[in-house]
Amino acid sequence: MSDNPYDVLGVTKTASADEIKKAYRRIAKESHPDLHPGDSTSEARFKAAGAAFELLKDPEKRARFDRGEIDASGQERPQERRFYRDFAEQADNPYRRDPRYEDFGDAEDIFAEFLRRQAGGQGSGHAQGQGGYGFRARGADAQYALEVPFLDAANGGSMRITLPGGGNLEVKIPKGVADGTTLRLRGKGGPGIGGGAPGDAYVTFSIQPHPIFRREGDDIVISLPITLYEATLGAKVEAPTIAGPVKVTIPKGASSGQTLRLRGRGVAAAGRAAGDQRIELQIVMPKQVDDRLADFMEEWAKSHPYDPRKGWRT
Repeated sequence: MSDNPYDVLGVTKTASADEIKKAYRRIAKESHPDLHPGDSTSEARFKAAGAAFELLKDPEKRARFDRGEIDASGQERPQERRFYRDFAEQADNPYRRDPRYEDFGDAEDIFAEFLRRQAGGQGSGHAQGQGGYGFRARGADAQYALEVPFLDAANGGSMRITLPGGGNLEVKIPKGVADGTTLRLRGKGGPGIGGGAPGDAYVTFSIQPHPIFRREGDDIVISLPITLYEATLGAKVEAPTIAGPVKVTIPKGASSGQTLRLRGRGVAAAGRAAGDQRIELQIVMPKQVDDRLADFMEEWAKSHPYDPRKGWRT
């Protein structure tokens, strides 16, 4: 598998941030360890996609990778640098090294000593905390994609996600969370370096479709099948809501497409009043129309003619 983050996500170098995000979410869904237990290939692909997205989602890191300054893991690449000694030998250098300082020390050795001190090591008799320089860094942020069942998104809940390292993380699903929402979990990312603070975890929710309910804003919408006689005579029938079934009244003479509204039965997102549930009636004819029904309708139509398409003609 290529370690080039663009190849890992299957995008070009000119891909937009949105295209990169979509590619990552697609791979995360396809190869998530929870869907492929024991499949090392899928697990490796999942981890590689996460690392690639972590690099490319950050515009600064992406630009540095494109310039060759860092590698696919975000580590610094060796750069050609010219130090003091390169310039000191130039004839026109006003700070050219005087012969009496020839034995003072090599500039590269001094630079190496400086790096050792920054890394928190010891050098020249100075221990860390006694003239040395401790190195601390915040941990890396982590990105996760989580598919959430429709009712859990509407009513709130919790789910566990499998981390690339094999551990688990419990994610609280806010009540009324919308598709595409990203939740920030402080301190749940990578560990810090040298005592630095841990990174954060970002979980992006993808809401699974439901066979009955659909969401429009904070409203819940369903299509409710009713019989011919319930539409004709009116009836009380049971209708599902995200909080459980309720009884609704079908008015006498109801038509397909007619909408009933249940106030406050929609999604109650944080900080907003609950939406409504809209019930769209759908008259369903019996599978077979027998002679008795056909004869009745023929006679009824003769004495009760009406045209529901009146005004539609051009």
